[in-house]
Amino acid sequence: MAVAVVTGAGQGIGRAVALRLAAAGHDVALVGRDTAKLDAVAAELGGALCVPADLTDAGAADHVFGTVERERGPVGVLVANAGTGLAAPLAETTDEQWQAMLEVNLTAPFRCIRRAVPAMAAAGWGRIVVVASVVAKRGERQVAAYSASKHGVLGLVRAAADELARTGVTVNAVCPGYVDTPMTDATVATMGERLGKDPAEARALLARRQPIGRLIDPDEVAAAVLACVDNAAITGQGINVDGGAVQS
Repeated sequence: MAVAVVTGAGQGIGRAVALRLAAAGHDVALVGRDTAKLDAVAAELGGALCVPADLTDAGAADHVFGTVERERGPVGVLVANAGTGLAAPLAETTDEQWQAMLEVNLTAPFRCIRRAVPAMAAAGWGRIVVVASVVAKRGERQVAAYSASKHGVLGLVRAAADELARTGVTVNAVCPGYVDTPMTDATVATMGERLGKDPAEARALLARRQPIGRLIDPDEVAAAVLACVDNAAITGQGINVDGGAVQS
């Protein structure tokens, strides 16, 4: 089993991924901005290395990987899960909001992948999985900046997978629909304010956007991540976990 770095590991999908990887025998390092949340997940795992970091800082990827390498050894699995969302009409999206989406959802994964690749390629084995989004594959109103950042990270995944295909390193994306996480709670609150609906009504609207009629469970996303880690023949893919919303 490998040393695995999971970013955005303090809650939601990141927490579920960390639990799945640990159960499969991987030595998981938890990365995120909220130390208390990382500690809580580490306690669930019976102990794990926690590396607090803001991945939008230019030197954060080097700090994270350097710390994990010193404490645990070479990183064999990277799950770049940290991300953020924004709902705003295109014409009202500011430069600062646009840049924030790119920094968190595209530039931070790029820096982590860039830092992870040399050691993985030298070892002849590695697994990189980016948690993207269903809107990496389709445009959707009110989320232009978010969708653009996720389209970008899917392009990064595909290019990296092709470049690394003969090295033993696989690179994939998992593309969830609306998942039952704190990030979706924020989306629900914004929708409720905009549409004049209470949170339960807004949540039901999101659930109905998916053919299965419900939100995705974080563990269902984590299961797809683990499949990418376990299967050497899956690379360059954007695997939908969206209840049938995008059939591709």
